[in-house]
Amino acid sequence: MQFSEKRNLTRWIIIMASFVIVIMILWNTYSFFQIFKNEERVKMQLWAQSLKTINNANLDTDIELPRQIMENNTTIPIILTENNKIISHNNIDESDTSSPARLQQFLEKLKKQNEPIAIQYESGKLKYLLYYGDSSLLNKLKYYPIALLLIIFLFGAVVYNFYRSTKMATQNKLWAGMAKETAHQIGTPLSSLIGWLEIMKADNVDETTIKEIEKDINRLQTITDRFSKIGSEPVLEPMNIINETEKSFDYLRSRFSKQVEFSFKAPKKPIMVSLNPALHSWTIENLVKNAIDAMKGKGKLSVVIVNDSFFVKIMVTDTGNGIPKSQFKRVFEPGFTTKKRGWGLGLSLTKRIVEEYHKGKIKVAHSEVGRGTTMQVSFKKA
Repeated sequence: MQFSEKRNLTRWIIIMASFVIVIMILWNTYSFFQIFKNEERVKMQLWAQSLKTINNANLDTDIELPRQIMENNTTIPIILTENNKIISHNNIDESDTSSPARLQQFLEKLKKQNEPIAIQYESGKLKYLLYYGDSSLLNKLKYYPIALLLIIFLFGAVVYNFYRSTKMATQNKLWAGMAKETAHQIGTPLSSLIGWLEIMKADNVDETTIKEIEKDINRLQTITDRFSKIGSEPVLEPMNIINETEKSFDYLRSRFSKQVEFSFKAPKKPIMVSLNPALHSWTIENLVKNAIDAMKGKGKLSVVIVNDSFFVKIMVTDTGNGIPKSQFKRVFEPGFTTKKRGWGLGLSLTKRIVEEYHKGKIKVAHSEVGRGTTMQVSFKKA
């Protein structure tokens, strides 16, 4: 038997054992409840018999024992009626005896809990009806299974969250390790490309071609830098967010189809924000690429930077398919995608970069199905 099959079998055995244990606890609790309920019935029958003995007693009758039996009932609520009229009650909260109407309501409650006990004269004529309810101990026992199941559920939730957190931490370490290894592997051919670029410069290759190749090599260096930062705390420094955003925007604009109409709008004055340039460019790249994918490579895409009192907002708007309101939060979940191809990690990664690394906020500011979407990223100004 393979390891995974053994693990699944063990998991099912634990689940079934837990289920059996819960059933046994519930059954035992129910059995105890019935036993205590029958004992309280016997106590109330003795109480009724004691009342009958006292009422039928003469001067020679010893009523000490019946009196003690009646006085020893300090937990079971009772109401005594004569001809459907309440003549006495005991062990009932003051709130339920504050008025005749409240007491009558409590009587109706007792009628649903237990069958009344009839108390008769010696002549056989019906005299009283004794109504009684469940004692506080019986009520606690009644709700004990619910409390126990809640504790088991909470314990299971804690164990599940611990297991899930441990698994996610392990996966994060694995992905971080793979990202760093990817950065390391890219570094070798990248160094070679830089060398070839220098040779091309020495051979007087067309300057325009060299500049474009140089841009792509710089881009590869940026990507390598991004991957090398995964799993480690990035260094943030005060930077002009307008310049950093515009650099990434201009690079992307030059490499996408002319069928996409790009526009960029921002204040003229610099806005300083604590940023990591490599990770911020990744944020802009993910948002722009996601917008172009939503438009299927054709439409209008605008990036607008808004300067508020304490925050700076970057608005990325497209004329794509739009997002239903029910999916506004789901688009940031790992693996969620509406595309036939892709892993659904772009916006999830963007959210992590913005909120965990830069302490900012990202959300779907506005979207209409068939009209387009506006994504908003907010940063606190330095």
